Amino acid sequence: MTREAFITHVEREQEALRGFLLALCCGNKNDADDLAQDALVKAYLSSAGYQETGRFRSWLFRIAYNNFLNHKASQRVTESIDEARILAADASADSSFEHQTLYLALRTLPPKERSAITLYYLNGYSIREIAAITENSEDAVKKQLSRGRDKLKERLNDKR
Repeated sequence: MTREAFITHVEREQEALRGFLLALCCGNKNDADDLAQDALVKAYLSSAGYQETGRFRSWLFRIAYNNFLNHKASQRVTESIDEARILAADASADSSFEHQTLYLALRTLPPKERSAITLYYLNGYSIREIAAITENSEDAVKKQLSRGRDKLKERLNDKR
């Protein structure tokens, strides 16, 4: 892939990438921007190996997803929305964000469930596409979606 072609692809997909990472980072713009920048650098460095047969967005999201997992591996998952709210305040998450309660609930999910929920519901990917991005089986994605939905429903109902 030429440098110009890469730039064209990135310009077209950059906003979607940032939105995806913002959801995974539960509204924390600083973390999302850092992960996006890191993903773009990694994508550029490996762009020679990109196969034009696939969708650039899926390829880029896979890099960003793996980046996210590596970043979150050292952080713990919270058990309740109240605990997530405390951590979010400490991490200076964007508290004015329109969907803050949802992001707080998403923060309570393990990274793989959060990713599946985000890709499926917020980005409109199919189960097959999510499986390709996350390098999981379709059955694993279905389980992650089911578990994630159940946990979100439970946690969001607790806040009513």
